Amino acid sequence: MHKAMEGNRRGVWLAYGLWFHFWLALLTLILGTAIIISTLFQPQGTLGRRLSRVWARLLLKVLGISVTVEGLERLDPGRTYVFAANHRSQFDIFVLLETLPYDFGWVAKKSLFQIPIFGQALGRLGNVSIDRQNLQDAIKSLNHAAYLIQGGRSLVVFPEGTRATSRELLPFKKGVFIMALKGGQPIVPVSISGTMAIQPRGSLHVRPGPIKVVISPPIDPRDFRGRPKEEVMAAVYQAIADHFDPDYPYGPDNSHS
Repeated sequence: MHKAMEGNRRGVWLAYGLWFHFWLALLTLILGTAIIISTLFQPQGTLGRRLSRVWARLLLKVLGISVTVEGLERLDPGRTYVFAANHRSQFDIFVLLETLPYDFGWVAKKSLFQIPIFGQALGRLGNVSIDRQNLQDAIKSLNHAAYLIQGGRSLVVFPEGTRATSRELLPFKKGVFIMALKGGQPIVPVSISGTMAIQPRGSLHVRPGPIKVVISPPIDPRDFRGRPKEEVMAAVYQAIADHFDPDYPYGPDNSHS
């Protein structure tokens, strides 16, 4: 009986997954094309970034996913930030677009920019591509990102460097913190819980459920002047870990597998 029920659940999650990926492809085609066209008339990309939020919001609505956000009051709407978030699922992208009330860009791996329509839209909006296989190009990209931050552009980074499958945070990549320190703007730790239960990396199954986002107090890099970059990395790591719940919302015995 238990095996039959488990099989039924997995069948439902697979159906949700197929349903979601149909809408993901369709909305990416429609809104990605609209973003690309909009940047032809508005190169600064303001309208395009608004359309990207619509894309994310619709994808969450397709599955009826609710998002709870804590800590927005800790942010100053007039400031530039580097948002550093844990990464467990593609849903992290949709959630951050939906919840962060900022006009921000992304620091993302090069392979995402090679996806038809989606990658072109990413590039047209001025997001920063990182080639992990080419150290020299990666350094150039991170220096460009630091330049954007200095110029007032908020950016989102995933310091783990990839979608992790572990319960614990992966060690953070040093490059994004060198970038953040050069940028000179506060780093905001963002803890996202629940997306791994919805769709972990490598799974076609999708299990709709709630998501919780906790925004910790910004960490000012000026407080770490003259100190090793590992100290600011440790501070951000601890802030994210303090509010990241890998078992949210079902508990350790009922996680998505």
